[in-house]
Amino acid sequence: MIKILLIDDDYRHSELLKNYLSRYGMKLDCLSDAEKGLKRFKISDPDLLLLDVMLPGKNGFDVCAEIRKTSNIPIIMLTARGDVSDRISGLELGADDYIGKPFEPRELVARIQSVLRRVDQEVKSSDGVLKFDGLTLDTNSRTAEVDGQSVDLTSMEYELLFILAKNTGKKMHRDELLSKLRGINATILTRSIDIMVSRVRNKIGDKAKPARFIQTIWGSGYIFVAKEIKA
Repeated sequence: MIKILLIDDDYRHSELLKNYLSRYGMKLDCLSDAEKGLKRFKISDPDLLLLDVMLPGKNGFDVCAEIRKTSNIPIIMLTARGDVSDRISGLELGADDYIGKPFEPRELVARIQSVLRRVDQEVKSSDGVLKFDGLTLDTNSRTAEVDGQSVDLTSMEYELLFILAKNTGKKMHRDELLSKLRGINATILTRSIDIMVSRVRNKIGDKAKPARFIQTIWGSGYIFVAKEIKA
């Protein structure tokens, strides 16, 4: 049974989802506000979190940011907002996917299954530790170190850095990066992937020229240039 925690103040909708998801082997635990949801999250160890953006008190962005400080649990955000910048904000805070309200329950099931499948594939393909000249990526804890110092990356930033590092020496077009980033709407991130790369560069101290880790291929994409250190 897949355990899912839903934080959403729409009680009626939550109960309908609970009944629907049970048909697909998913047990839904529903909480109506951020504080109660965070408390339940800490003790229930769910497999995935469904998080509404519009919540009383703390909003969904606040909850996502707080959870990402300690956990890499898959997060799908539910939003009635149509603003592209709001959706980008959620993804950059570490959400794995989003779905706009209103939505068909079957689409939500497909999104959940897709995110969990990708997470499972990542765990199975994990090499443990990737080491480069000056950079270490721990693929189990999904953390990064530069010159022995821990780097504070969001889930999305780590994902982007990991994809580039796994393809060392290969020119990665923006469209290819988008297709590999899990749970991402390409139309939205086409506008923000350069910003994400810039943010990652700032955090890993890669602002000088020539690039130490991520080199820009003008007009197309990026290439990871650090030398891998084999064990």
